[in-house]
Amino acid sequence: MAERLRASTATSARTKDGRHERPRRTTQEDFTHMVTHIGLVGLGKMGNNMRARLRKGGIEVTGFDPRPEVSDVATLADLAAALPEEKRVVWVMVPAGEPTRGVLDQLGEILSEGDIVIEGGNSHYVEDQERAAELAKNGIGYLDVGVSGGVWGLENGYGLMVGGSAADVESVLPVFDALRPEGPREEGFVHAGGVGAGHYAKMVHNGIEYGLMQAYAEGYELLAAKSDLITDVHGTVRAWSRGTVVRSWLLDLMVKALEEDPKLALLDDWVDDSGEGRWTVDEGIDLAVPLPVISAALFARFASRQEQSPAMKAVAALRQQFGGHAVKSAE
Repeated sequence: MAERLRASTATSARTKDGRHERPRRTTQEDFTHMVTHIGLVGLGKMGNNMRARLRKGGIEVTGFDPRPEVSDVATLADLAAALPEEKRVVWVMVPAGEPTRGVLDQLGEILSEGDIVIEGGNSHYVEDQERAAELAKNGIGYLDVGVSGGVWGLENGYGLMVGGSAADVESVLPVFDALRPEGPREEGFVHAGGVGAGHYAKMVHNGIEYGLMQAYAEGYELLAAKSDLITDVHGTVRAWSRGTVVRSWLLDLMVKALEEDPKLALLDDWVDDSGEGRWTVDEGIDLAVPLPVISAALFARFASRQEQSPAMKAVAALRQQFGGHAVKSAE
């Protein structure tokens, strides 16, 4: 099909800045559902699994990664050259921030009018709008996609939240269908709105995730603390897996973690945060939306990274000052 489409495309011309300017499709219907070959930049744990799932779903993937042992091509330019000329779609799956900005800057120089960039990392939605505007100067489309599923996505599929134009989303639907979980599309995929909506939805999703994990963790600690009564913590948590209102995939993962390490003795209590929780709380402040659970979960992670708490020292000092209350001396 791609060969027939290329044969029907007129000879490309060059714009004043030396770019190839290929003729646009005559109608939206001509190219709807025809993207079956994409480029994928970033072949780490998630990107590599996505490449495998896409290929299993019938999508041809040309992958690029700085590590030659996992990359299909040597450079980004080689990746672009390997894609169908009539519409090149490149999915970027690298860490948010400077790595993503660097790749998008390069793609802006390599791609041409009618091509599409899909940004699938956990970027801040405000940056999406800036990037889309920059790429639009060269006629390049931009979709932001929040991707959920982690290392289990290869087997179970990925939940996808997409922002961007309806036409661009429609043209890439075969790719999204190959990645999402089996079942009704609306239960694993949403076109959430315009540019930025995909990452905004994923940001809120991750904020909810913070709260859910914190609630499970606090419940686990309370069960473990009542060891004179609760003699099977793992079994209790596992018994919540079916029929209860707190059952979930996250709970299943908690059960799995306790099976592997019943007292979680192999782990330190230091917990990182990747940014989305902070952005979620920032949005709550900006929009005057109370987020007590998500905020508390985020602050609990901050507390986990303190070897000592200056704030708690101050509280102890104040109690001693105003009431002569007992304190514990520093060792």
